[in-house]
Amino acid sequence: MASTKKILVVDDALIDRQRLCTVLAKANVNATVSLAQNGREGVEKARIEHPDLIFMDILMPELDGYSACRQLTTAADTKGIPIVIVSIKHQPADKVWATLQGAVALVAKPYTDDQILEQVAHFI
Repeated sequence: MASTKKILVVDDALIDRQRLCTVLAKANVNATVSLAQNGREGVEKARIEHPDLIFMDILMPELDGYSACRQLTTAADTKGIPIVIVSIKHQPADKVWATLQGAVALVAKPYTDDQILEQVAHFI
């Protein structure tokens, strides 16, 4: 039996963390989901838990999503973890900047369940 996958959700808004968890639960995604409230906490959890996928907001206190993404994608122990940016910032420049920081995709808020599940299917 394959081990359960891990997904880390990093977002400062409780409602947005809950929404992602609901999408994953409704689809019966076979993954353990952990949560972080800001980029700093997200980086710490990623280094400890080594998730298979990270959903990361951009606009957060303490450490924004771009900086957290850059830290994770340049560190030897976490650089292989795919990071999907999930944000209200989704202009072409935001997509370019997210890619430059190492993100594998950007999903715009508000998103559909299918947009999130497509990322899960692609990276897990």
